[in-house]
Amino acid sequence: MLERFYPDIYISSTYQIDFQSYYDAGYRGVIFDIDNTLVPHGAPADERSIALFNSLKAMGFKILLLSNNKEPRVRTFNDAVQVSYIFKAGKPGRKGYQRAMELLGTDAGNTLFVGDQLFTDVWGARNTGIFSILVQPIDKKEEIQIVLKRYLERIVLASYRRRCQKTGRVFLLKKEDS
Repeated sequence: MLERFYPDIYISSTYQIDFQSYYDAGYRGVIFDIDNTLVPHGAPADERSIALFNSLKAMGFKILLLSNNKEPRVRTFNDAVQVSYIFKAGKPGRKGYQRAMELLGTDAGNTLFVGDQLFTDVWGARNTGIFSILVQPIDKKEEIQIVLKRYLERIVLASYRRRCQKTGRVFLLKKEDS
């Protein structure tokens, strides 16, 4: 039952993902959550996120920001990275993910999703058939509704860890593991 929330990959940071290997494997679109995936909650795009987006664009990726935030937050971040975006996306509902792929000109087979939350980001991506990459949150300081969800996420992640141990998969890929 908890498997529906398991990510395809769990890695410590967005900035440790080997996007070139995904591009080489045929992926052409990347959908990102913003807060605690790319920057701390509410923060503007920083040098690291801008450099990542420039690198992904140079590789040939099409990129979209998919956020449950209101437009001013998403637009402010996007002003620095200049990609497509969808605000008030209704994650984990499938419509936002489907619309994102439509805008990117991709499909579930060649699109990646990167986010920090199991019950919105990963679940929505999995329900849509998109390869999901869960990253550890950048900042431990979060809104109360997210803090409460993190307690439930621990249960799912404990189950996911046991599954990884049984199957010989890496549970949490850290920089030194890569």
